[in-house]
Amino acid sequence: MSQDTEKRLNKFISDSGYCSRREADKLIEQNRVKINGVVPELGTKVQPGDTVVVDGKRISKIADNKSDRVYIAYNKPVGITCTTERNVYGNIIDAIKHKERIFPIGRLDKPSEGLIFLTSDGDIVNKILRAENAHDKEYRVTVDQPLSERFVDRMQRGVPILDTITKPCIVKVESRFVFTIILTQGLNRQIRRMCEYLGYEVTRLQRTRIMNVTLKNLKAGQWRNLSEQEMTEINTAVAGSSKTAVNTAQPKQQSTDQANSAKLARHKPVADNRAKRFDKSVPKTKKVFVNNAKKTPSATTAKNKPTLSLKRK
Repeated sequence: MSQDTEKRLNKFISDSGYCSRREADKLIEQNRVKINGVVPELGTKVQPGDTVVVDGKRISKIADNKSDRVYIAYNKPVGITCTTERNVYGNIIDAIKHKERIFPIGRLDKPSEGLIFLTSDGDIVNKILRAENAHDKEYRVTVDQPLSERFVDRMQRGVPILDTITKPCIVKVESRFVFTIILTQGLNRQIRRMCEYLGYEVTRLQRTRIMNVTLKNLKAGQWRNLSEQEMTEINTAVAGSSKTAVNTAQPKQQSTDQANSAKLARHKPVADNRAKRFDKSVPKTKKVFVNNAKKTPSATTAKNKPTLSLKRK
């Protein structure tokens, strides 16, 4: 069978709109998926004509033109959790109540609000989410104290969080307590962690744009279908995107403890000598210099040598 006509099982499931590829892997691991009545392993490929079933429900093949796919923009309110788990109170699926089976592209923290995409197209999810594809996401952030030049400069240059340095970004001050930031990364709670490192606390965080799509007139809790023009621009932007993850973190800076240990290792003899010099518990050793070239004076010379007396006459 040609490689062009077969498809990995997790991709087949995600392309069908049933769930994301990551969730498909979980379903396969839990033995909830069958191909032609047989429980498959991870990495199994689906051949043309195969019947794929998840929890007893047959999975349909994706339409060639993706005309059956759903793409929506949602203005997530504070308190909604970006999960497809229906047993989680306040999950995003129950909040939207869409008639089709959809899942979010990425996530926003529960205390955060703003724009998030949801879709039934698992293929585009991976393309948009890959950090190396550098798709812009813009946020409006309010903090608990006045902004400083140092804060803006450090945020733009990069901040050490989660064992890495954040990538350079664009920060613009809107008012005394509010700034906008454009990221191409998606680290866990990235903006909140960056602000916390610099001594600030985020009091409000709203995502206002993803790539070419903005909130426009969407009120909190409302959603709309992405327009044909928006989808054309998105598909163009991700046309050359990689679907496989790579390590996009900047080189990890050496910690202070590691740096100090390295210095001590390089200068260990010097450090030991200095320690002995200032350690009173270590007895000081007197240095004796011997001049072998000088002859010892004879007994006669020493005997005839005049003796100095310190007694006062």
